[in-house]
Amino acid sequence: MSQPIAKPRTTAVILAGGTGQRVGLSIPKQLLKIAGKAVIEHTLTTFEKADSIDDVIVLMAPGYVPDVEKIVARAGFRKVSRIIEGGATRNETTERAIAALHEGLADGEDPNVLFHDAVRPLLSRRVIDDCVTALERYQAVDVAIPSADTIIVTRTHGEDGEFITEIPDRSRLRRGQTPQAFKLSTIRRAYEVAAGDPNFQATDDCTVVLRYLPDVPIHVVMGDEYNMKVTQPVDVFIADKLFQLASTAAPEHSGEDTHRERLAGKTLVVFGGSYGIGKDIGALAESYGATVYALGRSTTGTHVENPEEVDDALSKAYAETGRIDYVVNTAGVLRIGKLAETDNATILEALKVNYLAPVQIARSAYKYLAETQGQLLLYTSSSYTRGRAEYSLYSSTKAAMVNLTQALSDEWAADGIRVNCVNPERTATPMRTRAFGQEPAGSLLSSETVARTSLDVLLSELTGHVIDVRQQDPTAAAGQASGFEQALAGVLDRQEGVA
Repeated sequence: MSQPIAKPRTTAVILAGGTGQRVGLSIPKQLLKIAGKAVIEHTLTTFEKADSIDDVIVLMAPGYVPDVEKIVARAGFRKVSRIIEGGATRNETTERAIAALHEGLADGEDPNVLFHDAVRPLLSRRVIDDCVTALERYQAVDVAIPSADTIIVTRTHGEDGEFITEIPDRSRLRRGQTPQAFKLSTIRRAYEVAAGDPNFQATDDCTVVLRYLPDVPIHVVMGDEYNMKVTQPVDVFIADKLFQLASTAAPEHSGEDTHRERLAGKTLVVFGGSYGIGKDIGALAESYGATVYALGRSTTGTHVENPEEVDDALSKAYAETGRIDYVVNTAGVLRIGKLAETDNATILEALKVNYLAPVQIARSAYKYLAETQGQLLLYTSSSYTRGRAEYSLYSSTKAAMVNLTQALSDEWAADGIRVNCVNPERTATPMRTRAFGQEPAGSLLSSETVARTSLDVLLSELTGHVIDVRQQDPTAAAGQASGFEQALAGVLDRQEGVA
C-alpha cells in the first residue's frame, strides 16, 4: 500500500522593508498604528491564523528588527520563526529571504513560499488558501483584481506636458497585489538567472520569473478589493476606517459537550440580564454548568448607571465563587426622537446607561478578568456606522461601544483579557417593542439566536472584533464573496436601515 504524499511546507515571507517616506513618517509605515495595532501586527495575525501557513519569516527595514521582535513577543505569534534585516532594495530583500529559506533544506525538499507586503494588512485568509492550493499545480502564482479604471499610456513632450499614446483594453488589465507565491526552487532559479543581467531591476517577484524563466506559467488567483496597500497618506485613513467597519463572522458553535466542558465551574456576570438577550445568555450559560449572576433593574434592582451598584454586584459574585470569567453588558435604552425636542433628563439617561455604564462596568471588571484572563462582551447597533435621523443619541453611544471595544482589547491584551462587541441586526426584545411597537413576524432575529452567538464569542479566542449576527448572510448566494463585499453589504444595509 503506497504512502500518502506529504504536503510541502509553506512559509510566508513578510516583506517589511519600506521606510514610510511617502506617508510622511519618521518611522517605517508598517509600524504605524491602524485600528489600535501596528500595521505589521494586523498582517502577521492573518498569517498566524491561516491553517495553510506553517511558518512566517519577516524581512524588516534595517534598524527596526527589535521593534518587530517586541510586537511578536507581545502578541504571542508562534509561527514567526525568524526576523531578518532586509536589504536596500525589494530585490535584495527577496534574495535574503530565499537564502534563509534554502538553509537546512533536505535533499529533494521544495517548499512553498508566499511573499507578502507587510503594508497590506487587510488580506483575507481566502486569498492565502487559494494561493497555496494553486501551488499544487503551478510553480508561480500571482494575485490580481480587475481594473475598474481606464488605464492610459502617456508620453511627455517637453514643457507641453503629457499626452496619451495608447489606451489598452481594460478587460485584459489587472491590478497586481500580494501575496505572490512560488515553489522555492522556481523563485531561487529566477533570481540566479537574473543575477547575470547587469541591468536587472524589478518591482515584484513575478516579474523576475516572467522575464528570466519565460517558460514557467504564472497562474493568477483572484484577489480582493479589501487587500489595499498602505502607501499614501490617505491610505492610512481608509485602512483605519475599513478595519472599523469590517465585521467578523460569528465563530462556529463548538458543540454542546464542549460548551459544558468549558463553562463548568466558570462565573458569568450579565448586566441587563432581566429580559431579552441578557436573560437568554444567562439561561444558556447556566444550562451548560456556569454560575450566572443575571442582574437587572426589574429583577435584582441593579442600576448599571450607578457605579457603586456595579462594584457591589461584581464583588458579590467574586466573593461567592472566587472568580469572574465573563462579564456581559446588554443593558441599554432606546429613545427615538429629534434631538432639539429631547429634554435633558432623556439625554442624561441615554448617556448614563448606554455609554457611562459600560465604561464603569469595564473599569470595575478589569481586576477580576485579569485574574482569569476572561472576556468582556459589549453590544452595539447596526446604526453605529452612520447615525440616522432621530437616532442621534442611540447611534452615537453605540458607535462609542465599538471604539471602546477596540481600545480596550489593545489596552488589555498584555493582561490576556479579550474584549469583543456583538452587533445584532433588528432583534425581538422588549426594548425594541417599546420603541417600535409590534413588527411583522419573522422580520426580526430572536433574542435566543443572538444569545447563542454571544456564548460562542465568549468561548472563542477573538478579541477586538465586532461580530455581526444576521438573519441571513447577504453574501451567501454569492458563494465566494470577498471580505470587502461582505463589509460593503453590511454597511449598505445599515445605512438604509435594514439592519
